[in-house]
Amino acid sequence: MSGPLSHIRVLDLSRIMAGPWCGQILADLGADVIKIERLGAGDDTRRWGPPFLKDKDGNHTGEAGYYLSVNRGKRSVELDLKSEEGRAAVRALAAQSDILLENFKTGTLGRMGLGYDDLKKVNPKLIYCSVTGFGLTGPQAGDAAYDFMIQGMGGLMSVTGGPDGNSGGGPQKVGVPIIDLMTGMYTAVGALAALANREQTGKGDHIDLAMLDVSVATLSNQAMNYLISGQNPVRRGNRHPNIQPQNVYPVADGHIVLAVGNDGQFRSFCDVIGLPALADDPKYATNAARVENLEQLETRLIEALASGTIAKWCTDLAAAGVPSGPINTIDRVFEEPQVRHRQMLRDIPHPLAGTVKQVISPLNFRNAPLSFEKAPPLLGEHTLEVLSELGLGDAKS
Repeated sequence: MSGPLSHIRVLDLSRIMAGPWCGQILADLGADVIKIERLGAGDDTRRWGPPFLKDKDGNHTGEAGYYLSVNRGKRSVELDLKSEEGRAAVRALAAQSDILLENFKTGTLGRMGLGYDDLKKVNPKLIYCSVTGFGLTGPQAGDAAYDFMIQGMGGLMSVTGGPDGNSGGGPQKVGVPIIDLMTGMYTAVGALAALANREQTGKGDHIDLAMLDVSVATLSNQAMNYLISGQNPVRRGNRHPNIQPQNVYPVADGHIVLAVGNDGQFRSFCDVIGLPALADDPKYATNAARVENLEQLETRLIEALASGTIAKWCTDLAAAGVPSGPINTIDRVFEEPQVRHRQMLRDIPHPLAGTVKQVISPLNFRNAPLSFEKAPPLLGEHTLEVLSELGLGDAKS
Protein backbone atom coordinates (compact mmCIF):
# COMPACT_ATOMS: atom_id res chain seq x y z
CA MET A 1 0.00 0.00 0.00
CA SER A 2 1.07 3.58 -0.61
CA GLY A 3 -0.11 6.67 1.23
CA PRO A 4 1.01 8.60 4.32
CA LEU A 5 -0.13 5.85 6.74
CA SER A 6 1.53 2.92 4.97
CA HIS A 7 3.61 2.30 8.12
CA ILE A 8 0.53 2.00 10.38
CA ARG A 9 -1.49 -1.10 11.31
CA VAL A 10 -5.11 -0.77 12.45
CA LEU A 11 -7.03 -3.52 14.25
CA ASP A 12 -10.69 -2.90 13.39
CA LEU A 13 -13.11 -4.71 15.70
CA SER A 14 -15.97 -2.40 14.76
CA ARG A 15 -19.01 -3.06 12.58
CA ILE A 16 -21.99 -1.27 11.00
CA MET A 17 -20.95 2.29 9.99
CA ALA A 18 -19.20 4.72 12.36
CA GLY A 19 -16.18 2.58 13.27
CA PRO A 20 -15.81 1.00 9.83
CA TRP A 21 -16.00 4.45 8.21
CA CYS A 22 -13.01 5.48 10.30
CA GLY A 23 -11.27 2.24 9.33
CA GLN A 24 -11.88 2.90 5.64
CA ILE A 25 -10.49 6.43 5.94
CA LEU A 26 -7.32 5.02 7.50
CA ALA A 27 -7.14 2.24 4.88
CA ASP A 28 -7.46 4.80 2.09
CA LEU A 29 -4.54 6.65 3.67
CA GLY A 30 -2.46 3.49 3.32
CA ALA A 31 -2.82 1.80 6.72
CA ASP A 32 -3.00 -1.99 6.94
CA VAL A 33 -6.51 -2.34 8.38
CA ILE A 34 -7.37 -5.81 9.69
CA LYS A 35 -11.13 -6.21 10.07
CA ILE A 36 -12.12 -8.76 12.73
CA GLU A 37 -15.49 -10.35 11.97
CA ARG A 38 -17.75 -12.81 13.76
CA LEU A 39 -17.14 -16.38 12.73
CA GLY A 40 -19.68 -17.47 10.10
CA ALA A 41 -21.65 -14.20 10.24
CA GLY A 42 -19.38 -11.22 9.78
CA ASP A 43 -20.37 -7.56 9.84
CA ASP A 44 -24.14 -7.07 10.07
CA THR A 45 -24.08 -4.76 7.05
CA ARG A 46 -23.04 -7.60 4.71
CA ARG A 47 -26.73 -8.58 4.76
CA TRP A 48 -28.25 -5.07 4.76
CA GLY A 49 -29.71 -5.31 1.26
CA PRO A 50 -30.95 -5.32 -1.38
CA PRO A 51 -29.18 -4.19 -3.41
CA PHE A 52 -26.45 -6.83 -3.46
CA LEU A 53 -23.35 -6.94 -5.65
CA LYS A 54 -23.77 -9.32 -8.59
CA ASP A 55 -21.11 -11.81 -9.62
CA LYS A 56 -19.82 -12.36 -13.14
CA ASP A 57 -22.85 -14.54 -13.94
CA GLY A 58 -25.39 -12.00 -12.72
CA ASN A 59 -26.16 -13.73 -9.42
CA HIS A 60 -26.06 -11.71 -6.23
CA THR A 61 -23.01 -12.37 -4.10
CA GLY A 62 -24.52 -11.69 -0.68
CA GLU A 63 -22.34 -8.56 -0.42
CA ALA A 64 -24.73 -5.65 0.25
CA GLY A 65 -24.10 -2.17 -1.06
CA TYR A 66 -24.12 -0.85 2.50
CA TYR A 67 -21.17 -3.09 3.44
CA LEU A 68 -19.33 -2.29 0.22
CA SER A 69 -19.56 1.45 0.93
CA VAL A 70 -17.51 1.35 4.11
CA ASN A 71 -14.95 -1.47 4.06
CA ARG A 72 -12.65 -0.84 1.12
CA GLY A 73 -8.94 -1.59 1.52
CA LYS A 74 -9.24 -3.86 4.58
CA ARG A 75 -8.27 -7.46 5.28
CA SER A 76 -11.02 -9.64 6.78
CA VAL A 77 -10.28 -12.14 9.54
CA GLU A 78 -12.97 -14.39 11.05
CA LEU A 79 -12.60 -15.02 14.77
CA ASP A 80 -14.76 -16.37 17.57
CA LEU A 81 -14.15 -13.94 20.41
CA LYS A 82 -16.00 -16.27 22.76
CA SER A 83 -13.13 -18.73 22.44
CA GLU A 84 -9.75 -18.35 24.12
CA GLU A 85 -8.07 -18.94 20.74
CA GLY A 86 -9.98 -16.05 19.19
CA ARG A 87 -9.19 -13.72 22.08
CA ALA A 88 -5.54 -14.75 21.99
CA ALA A 89 -5.42 -13.85 18.30
CA VAL A 90 -6.81 -10.38 19.07
CA ARG A 91 -4.20 -9.88 21.79
CA ALA A 92 -1.45 -10.96 19.39
CA LEU A 93 -2.72 -8.56 16.74
CA ALA A 94 -3.08 -5.73 19.27
CA ALA A 95 0.53 -6.23 20.28
CA GLN A 96 1.56 -5.46 16.70
CA SER A 97 -0.99 -2.71 15.94
CA ASP A 98 -0.91 1.06 16.27
CA ILE A 99 -4.66 1.75 16.43
CA LEU A 100 -7.60 -0.35 17.59
CA LEU A 101 -11.21 0.50 16.67
CA GLU A 102 -14.16 -1.00 18.53
CA ASN A 103 -17.85 -0.22 18.95
CA PHE A 104 -19.01 -2.95 21.30
CA LYS A 105 -21.42 -2.05 24.11
CA THR A 106 -19.63 -0.42 27.00
CA GLY A 107 -17.77 -3.00 29.08
CA THR A 108 -18.18 -5.93 26.67
CA LEU A 109 -14.56 -6.19 25.60
CA GLY A 110 -13.38 -5.60 29.15
CA ARG A 111 -15.27 -8.68 30.25
CA MET A 112 -13.44 -10.62 27.53
CA GLY A 113 -10.06 -9.41 28.72
CA LEU A 114 -9.76 -7.20 25.64
CA GLY A 115 -10.42 -3.78 27.14
CA TYR A 116 -7.98 -0.90 26.98
CA ASP A 117 -6.47 -1.65 30.38
CA ASP A 118 -5.90 -5.25 29.27
CA LEU A 119 -4.37 -4.53 25.88
CA LYS A 120 -2.14 -1.65 26.94
CA LYS A 121 -0.25 -4.24 29.00
CA VAL A 122 0.76 -6.02 25.79
CA ASN A 123 1.18 -2.77 23.84
CA PRO A 124 1.60 0.46 25.84
CA LYS A 125 1.74 2.42 22.58
CA LEU A 126 -1.69 1.22 21.39
CA ILE A 127 -4.26 3.89 20.51
CA TYR A 128 -7.58 2.33 21.51
CA CYS A 129 -10.69 4.00 20.05
CA SER A 130 -14.06 3.18 21.66
CA VAL A 131 -17.01 4.31 19.53
CA THR A 132 -20.42 4.09 21.22
CA GLY A 133 -23.82 5.72 21.09
CA PHE A 134 -23.53 7.58 24.38
CA GLY A 135 -19.94 7.27 25.55
CA LEU A 136 -18.21 5.24 28.25
CA THR A 137 -19.65 7.30 31.12
CA GLY A 138 -23.03 8.74 32.08
CA PRO A 139 -26.54 7.41 32.70
CA GLN A 140 -26.94 5.99 29.19
CA ALA A 141 -23.45 4.60 28.73
CA GLY A 142 -24.76 1.06 28.32
CA ASP A 143 -27.55 1.86 25.87
CA ALA A 144 -27.56 0.89 22.21
CA ALA A 145 -27.96 3.58 19.55
CA TYR A 146 -28.42 4.00 15.81
CA ASP A 147 -27.81 7.03 13.63
CA PHE A 148 -31.53 7.76 13.10
CA MET A 149 -32.36 8.00 16.79
CA ILE A 150 -29.28 10.12 17.49
CA GLN A 151 -30.20 12.55 14.69
CA GLY A 152 -33.44 13.09 16.60
CA MET A 153 -32.07 13.08 20.13
CA GLY A 154 -29.11 15.30 19.26
CA GLY A 155 -31.24 18.07 17.76
CA LEU A 156 -30.39 17.67 14.09
CA MET A 157 -33.91 16.67 13.06
CA SER A 158 -35.36 19.71 14.82
CA VAL A 159 -33.66 21.92 12.22
CA THR A 160 -33.99 19.58 9.22
CA GLY A 161 -37.17 19.46 7.16
CA GLY A 162 -39.96 21.82 6.18
CA PRO A 163 -41.71 24.22 8.57
CA ASP A 164 -44.65 22.91 10.55
CA GLY A 165 -47.94 23.49 8.74
CA ASN A 166 -46.37 23.39 5.28
CA SER A 167 -46.87 20.54 2.86
CA GLY A 168 -44.17 18.01 3.66
CA GLY A 169 -43.36 19.84 6.87
CA GLY A 170 -42.10 18.19 10.03
CA PRO A 171 -38.79 16.79 11.26
CA GLN A 172 -36.67 14.87 8.78
CA LYS A 173 -33.46 12.93 9.02
CA VAL A 174 -30.56 13.62 6.69
CA GLY A 175 -30.53 11.32 3.64
CA VAL A 176 -27.25 9.65 4.62
CA PRO A 177 -26.26 8.39 8.11
CA ILE A 178 -24.55 11.68 8.83
CA ILE A 179 -23.89 11.12 12.54
CA ASP A 180 -22.28 7.75 11.85
CA LEU A 181 -20.14 9.36 9.16
CA MET A 182 -19.17 12.34 11.31
CA THR A 183 -18.40 10.04 14.25
CA GLY A 184 -16.12 8.04 11.97
CA MET A 185 -14.44 11.25 10.82
CA TYR A 186 -13.93 12.47 14.40
CA THR A 187 -12.54 9.05 15.34
CA ALA A 188 -10.02 9.25 12.50
CA VAL A 189 -9.00 12.77 13.55
CA GLY A 190 -8.64 11.64 17.17
CA ALA A 191 -6.60 8.57 16.23
CA LEU A 192 -4.24 10.63 14.06
CA ALA A 193 -3.86 13.24 16.82
CA ALA A 194 -3.01 10.45 19.26
CA LEU A 195 -0.43 9.13 16.79
CA ALA A 196 1.17 12.57 16.64
CA ASN A 197 1.16 12.81 20.44
CA ARG A 198 2.70 9.32 20.70
CA GLU A 199 5.65 10.58 18.66
CA GLN A 200 6.34 13.03 21.49
CA THR A 201 5.46 10.93 24.54
CA GLY A 202 5.92 7.32 23.45
CA LYS A 203 2.54 6.51 25.00
CA GLY A 204 -0.74 5.35 23.49
CA ASP A 205 -4.18 6.54 24.55
CA HIS A 206 -7.82 5.59 24.97
CA ILE A 207 -10.24 7.71 22.91
CA ASP A 208 -13.91 7.79 23.96
CA LEU A 209 -16.18 8.79 21.03
CA ALA A 210 -19.96 9.09 21.52
CA MET A 211 -22.42 9.53 18.67
CA LEU A 212 -24.59 11.81 20.82
CA ASP A 213 -21.59 14.03 21.60
CA VAL A 214 -20.81 14.24 17.89
CA SER A 215 -24.42 15.14 17.09
CA VAL A 216 -24.33 17.98 19.63
CA ALA A 217 -20.94 19.19 18.38
CA THR A 218 -22.11 19.32 14.77
CA LEU A 219 -25.07 21.59 15.56
CA SER A 220 -22.44 24.30 14.96
CA ASN A 221 -24.06 27.58 13.86
CA GLN A 222 -27.56 26.44 14.86
CA ALA A 223 -26.39 25.79 18.43
CA MET A 224 -24.66 29.16 18.60
CA ASN A 225 -27.71 30.92 17.19
CA TYR A 226 -29.67 29.51 20.13
CA LEU A 227 -26.96 30.21 22.72
CA ILE A 228 -26.70 33.92 21.90
CA SER A 229 -30.41 34.56 21.23
CA GLY A 230 -32.22 32.20 23.57
CA GLN A 231 -34.50 31.29 20.67
CA ASN A 232 -34.79 27.73 19.43
CA PRO A 233 -33.91 27.47 15.72
CA VAL A 234 -36.80 26.17 13.65
CA ARG A 235 -37.05 24.08 10.51
CA ARG A 236 -36.79 26.31 7.47
CA GLY A 237 -36.73 23.71 4.72
CA ASN A 238 -33.96 24.74 2.34
CA ARG A 239 -33.67 28.29 3.60
CA HIS A 240 -30.44 29.19 5.37
CA PRO A 241 -31.01 30.58 8.89
CA ASN A 242 -28.45 33.39 8.59
CA ILE A 243 -27.55 34.11 4.95
CA GLN A 244 -29.92 35.11 2.15
CA PRO A 245 -30.85 34.43 -0.53
CA GLN A 246 -30.02 30.74 -0.13
CA ASN A 247 -32.77 28.35 -1.11
CA VAL A 248 -34.07 26.00 -3.81
CA TYR A 249 -35.85 27.93 -6.55
CA PRO A 250 -38.16 26.65 -9.31
CA VAL A 251 -37.03 27.35 -12.88
CA ALA A 252 -38.44 26.49 -16.27
CA ASP A 253 -37.23 22.86 -16.33
CA GLY A 254 -36.77 21.99 -12.67
CA HIS A 255 -35.05 23.56 -9.68
CA ILE A 256 -31.71 25.14 -8.85
CA VAL A 257 -29.85 25.67 -5.60
CA LEU A 258 -28.86 29.29 -5.08
CA ALA A 259 -26.24 30.09 -2.42
CA VAL A 260 -25.53 33.84 -2.35
CA GLY A 261 -22.90 34.35 0.34
CA ASN A 262 -22.32 38.10 0.58
CA ASP A 263 -23.49 41.51 -0.58
CA GLY A 264 -21.14 41.57 -3.56
CA GLN A 265 -22.49 38.27 -4.82
CA PHE A 266 -26.02 39.55 -4.33
CA ARG A 267 -25.31 42.55 -6.55
CA SER A 268 -23.89 40.28 -9.26
CA PHE A 269 -26.88 37.97 -8.89
CA CYS A 270 -29.31 40.86 -9.35
CA ASP A 271 -27.50 41.90 -12.52
CA VAL A 272 -27.77 38.37 -13.94
CA ILE A 273 -31.51 38.08 -13.31
CA GLY A 274 -32.22 41.54 -14.71
CA LEU A 275 -33.11 43.26 -11.43
CA PRO A 276 -30.05 45.42 -10.66
CA ALA A 277 -32.12 47.90 -8.63
CA LEU A 278 -32.70 45.28 -5.92
CA ALA A 279 -29.08 45.55 -4.84
CA ASP A 280 -29.56 49.24 -4.04
CA ASP A 281 -32.93 48.88 -2.31
CA PRO A 282 -32.40 49.42 1.46
CA LYS A 283 -34.68 46.45 2.12
CA TYR A 284 -32.25 44.12 0.35
CA ALA A 285 -28.87 45.86 0.11
CA THR A 286 -27.34 44.07 3.09
CA ASN A 287 -27.59 40.49 4.25
CA ALA A 288 -29.24 41.51 7.54
CA ALA A 289 -31.88 43.44 5.59
CA ARG A 290 -32.47 40.50 3.26
CA VAL A 291 -32.98 38.15 6.20
CA GLU A 292 -35.52 40.57 7.70
CA ASN A 293 -37.41 41.05 4.41
CA LEU A 294 -37.01 37.58 2.99
CA GLU A 295 -40.64 36.90 2.12
CA GLN A 296 -40.89 39.97 -0.13
CA LEU A 297 -37.48 39.28 -1.67
CA GLU A 298 -38.27 35.67 -2.51
CA THR A 299 -41.47 36.66 -4.31
CA ARG A 300 -39.37 38.83 -6.61
CA LEU A 301 -36.73 36.14 -7.11
CA ILE A 302 -39.21 33.37 -7.90
CA GLU A 303 -40.80 35.53 -10.60
CA ALA A 304 -37.43 36.45 -12.11
CA LEU A 305 -36.02 32.90 -12.15
CA ALA A 306 -39.13 31.12 -13.45
CA SER A 307 -38.49 31.67 -17.17
CA GLY A 308 -34.87 30.48 -17.39
CA THR A 309 -33.61 26.91 -17.55
CA ILE A 310 -31.26 25.12 -15.15
CA ALA A 311 -28.45 25.28 -17.71
CA LYS A 312 -28.96 28.97 -18.43
CA TRP A 313 -29.01 30.10 -14.81
CA CYS A 314 -26.14 27.88 -13.70
CA THR A 315 -23.99 29.00 -16.62
CA ASP A 316 -24.78 32.70 -16.26
CA LEU A 317 -24.45 32.71 -12.48
CA ALA A 318 -21.15 30.82 -12.58
CA ALA A 319 -19.77 33.37 -15.03
CA ALA A 320 -20.77 36.11 -12.57
CA GLY A 321 -19.18 34.33 -9.60
CA VAL A 322 -22.48 33.49 -7.92
CA PRO A 323 -22.67 29.96 -6.47
CA SER A 324 -25.54 27.91 -7.86
CA GLY A 325 -26.13 24.41 -9.12
CA PRO A 326 -28.60 21.74 -10.17
CA ILE A 327 -30.14 19.21 -7.80
CA ASN A 328 -28.61 16.08 -9.21
CA THR A 329 -29.91 12.59 -8.75
CA ILE A 330 -27.12 10.19 -7.80
CA ASP A 331 -26.63 8.98 -11.38
CA ARG A 332 -26.17 12.56 -12.55
CA VAL A 333 -23.61 13.23 -9.81
CA PHE A 334 -21.28 10.71 -11.43
CA GLU A 335 -21.81 12.34 -14.83
CA GLU A 336 -20.81 15.81 -13.61
CA PRO A 337 -17.73 16.85 -15.61
CA GLN A 338 -15.91 18.00 -12.47
CA VAL A 339 -16.63 14.74 -10.64
CA ARG A 340 -15.44 12.74 -13.65
CA HIS A 341 -12.29 14.86 -13.91
CA ARG A 342 -11.51 14.27 -10.24
CA GLN A 343 -11.96 10.49 -10.76
CA MET A 344 -14.12 10.11 -7.66
CA LEU A 345 -15.58 6.87 -9.03
CA ARG A 346 -13.16 3.98 -9.60
CA ASP A 347 -13.40 0.30 -10.54
CA ILE A 348 -11.49 -1.97 -8.16
CA PRO A 349 -10.81 -5.69 -8.77
CA HIS A 350 -13.21 -7.99 -6.88
CA PRO A 351 -12.82 -11.78 -6.53
CA LEU A 352 -16.49 -12.56 -7.28
CA ALA A 353 -17.74 -9.69 -9.43
CA GLY A 354 -14.61 -9.02 -11.47
CA THR A 355 -14.72 -5.38 -10.43
CA VAL A 356 -16.69 -3.31 -7.95
CA LYS A 357 -17.31 0.41 -8.27
CA GLN A 358 -16.12 2.53 -5.37
CA VAL A 359 -16.52 6.19 -4.45
CA ILE A 360 -12.98 6.92 -3.36
CA SER A 361 -11.41 9.22 -0.78
CA PRO A 362 -11.52 12.96 -1.54
CA LEU A 363 -8.01 13.37 -0.08
CA ASN A 364 -5.21 14.06 -2.55
CA PHE A 365 -1.53 14.07 -1.56
CA ARG A 366 1.18 15.21 -3.94
CA ASN A 367 4.07 13.50 -2.14
CA ALA A 368 2.27 10.45 -0.73
CA PRO A 369 -0.41 9.57 -3.30
CA LEU A 370 -3.22 7.23 -2.32
CA SER A 371 -3.93 3.99 -4.15
CA PHE A 372 -7.22 2.10 -4.40
CA GLU A 373 -6.47 -1.51 -5.21
CA LYS A 374 -8.19 -3.59 -2.53
CA ALA A 375 -11.95 -4.13 -2.68
CA PRO A 376 -14.07 -4.59 0.44
CA PRO A 377 -13.01 -8.08 1.52
CA LEU A 378 -15.04 -11.26 1.46
CA LEU A 379 -15.84 -12.68 4.89
CA GLY A 380 -12.66 -14.28 6.23
CA GLU A 381 -10.80 -13.71 2.97
CA HIS A 382 -7.53 -13.01 4.78
CA THR A 383 -7.88 -15.13 7.92
CA LEU A 384 -5.12 -17.62 7.15
CA GLU A 385 -2.89 -14.93 5.65
CA VAL A 386 -3.04 -12.71 8.74
CA LEU A 387 -2.87 -15.50 11.30
CA SER A 388 0.11 -17.05 9.56
CA GLU A 389 1.88 -13.69 9.79
CA LEU A 390 1.45 -14.00 13.56
CA GLY A 391 2.53 -17.64 13.58
CA LEU A 392 -0.82 -18.63 15.08
CA GLY A 393 -2.19 -21.10 12.55
CA ASP A 394 -5.98 -21.50 12.53
CA ALA A 395 -7.41 -19.58 15.51
CA LYS A 396 -10.91 -19.15 14.03
CA SER A 397 -12.55 -21.38 16.61
